[in-house]
Amino acid sequence: MPSAARPARSAAPASRPKGAGQWALGYTEPLNANEQMKKDQGGLEVRERILNVYPKTGFDSIDPQDLRGRFRWWGLYTQRRPGISGGRTAVLEPEELDDSYFMQRIRLDGGRMSADQLRVIANISTRYGRDVADVTDRQNIQLHWIRIEDVPAIWGALEGAGMTTAESCGDTPRVILGCPLAGVDGDEVIDGTTVIDEIVERFIGDPTLANLPRKFKTAISGCADHCAMHEINDISFVGVVHPELGPGYDLWVGGGLSTNPMLAVRLGTFVPPERVAEVWHGVARLFRDYGYRRLRTRARLKFLVADMGAEWVRATLEKEYLTAALPDGPPPAPPRNEGRDHVGVHRQRDGRNAVGFAPRAGRLTGTILRTVADLADRHGAGRIRATTTQKLVILDVPDAQVDPLEAALAELDLVVNPSVFRRGTMACTGIEFCKLAIVETKANARDLITELERRLPGFDEPIGIHINGCPNACARFQVADIGLKGSLVPDSTGEMVEGFQVHLGGHLGTHSRLGRKSRGLKVTADGLLDYVTGLLSTYQAERDDSESFADWAQRADESALTGGGS
Repeated sequence: MPSAARPARSAAPASRPKGAGQWALGYTEPLNANEQMKKDQGGLEVRERILNVYPKTGFDSIDPQDLRGRFRWWGLYTQRRPGISGGRTAVLEPEELDDSYFMQRIRLDGGRMSADQLRVIANISTRYGRDVADVTDRQNIQLHWIRIEDVPAIWGALEGAGMTTAESCGDTPRVILGCPLAGVDGDEVIDGTTVIDEIVERFIGDPTLANLPRKFKTAISGCADHCAMHEINDISFVGVVHPELGPGYDLWVGGGLSTNPMLAVRLGTFVPPERVAEVWHGVARLFRDYGYRRLRTRARLKFLVADMGAEWVRATLEKEYLTAALPDGPPPAPPRNEGRDHVGVHRQRDGRNAVGFAPRAGRLTGTILRTVADLADRHGAGRIRATTTQKLVILDVPDAQVDPLEAALAELDLVVNPSVFRRGTMACTGIEFCKLAIVETKANARDLITELERRLPGFDEPIGIHINGCPNACARFQVADIGLKGSLVPDSTGEMVEGFQVHLGGHLGTHSRLGRKSRGLKVTADGLLDYVTGLLSTYQAERDDSESFADWAQRADESALTGGGS
């Protein structure tokens, strides 16, 4: 293998792990409650009960295995019961945390929507979901306050408009990330739209892939900015140009965050566009067959890759799952920009413009989404995209329509040229709706943006502030400049209150790395504004010329990172 194609993580395993529940090694009996639930009945098979039984018999009649298990295969999670503090998250039984309402996740592969589809989502939000809608960092849209009685009508509306909720959660192939500017960005290496569509058409809903050890996250993109976050997905196809074979993809596997963050590794292969679906299917089946099923905390692909090594993964993939070996290939070029949000006005290859804009930490309403759909028709060609940073993009805007569109969006508090704080702040669902959360996130993000804009009006360095309600990293706190992991922390009197453990200097890009964590670096929710203000002020005073926050945070003395917060 040429040096340029060697995987980033050393490969040779000491020995193959035994007894971790791998089907390929003969461990086919269920090894935990989740595996038993899936053996009792597949997750996809709950659809008929969701449509024809539970809406008639009501929430209280739902079988617990369906409610907290199989419903996820169709994008439904119970919400957190209001009024339960973060300190009780880990001590209450599931039925004590459950509210009788659901979060409904809508699968949008590549983040793609038409204006008509967005209107359907908007109408569902306003009619059934109390006018709440969240754009996620995986290009989905999530609705809240959904009643089981309304799900048949909601699914009917979505599916009638060409959308689905299938496998948007559960131990399945989740939504496929793609560049929101795919097919229109003149600098892209390759347009991944066709291969995303092929995989979705052939394999999403396939019962043979609906019982994976855990979730399976995919990114496919030729974006020059690497906006699909290939470093932190289970499998990623990154656009490259092979010197002899032309445009195609570099294959990465084994990325993931949560409580054991790991960056993905290259397998050193070149994947021609016509083989992407085959290779994706091969890796998915390899994960299904060799992935660990004894402990769910070790059931992600990243643990198998870490234990067995990239060379074993490539050899096993080629020998057992592909029709032919893959050629060696070059690594991707460095990202065009370190920022990956596609916010602002960007020239398309056809001379029109893509206009990206920033809600506040992804929180919107159905009412606003309906207006966005109208604006996409009025000023563009009715094409809208979600990004991997909780933002939205309207495509195909002529030059003469850019300023009117920007003004109309501003009236909705959707900003095309946002402050660095609004642009770089993300937040997960948090304690408002999530049963795993310990702290509030969306409100903290909103207040943080507003106050930082007031306190530091001249701060113009790009800064990523990611606010997570628990350790599960839905907002990617480990790879943010300032990552905030929700937890209970002591206040000045020693009382345990809502707060955050701080991670600093994480980054995805030219020098990808996980953030720096100091066990003692914690801040209360009430002290968060003062802490971040002080930290950024210290960075401004101490940084070298043109030094990014992430680079400074990695080298700074620990005393400088306290920021003056409580």
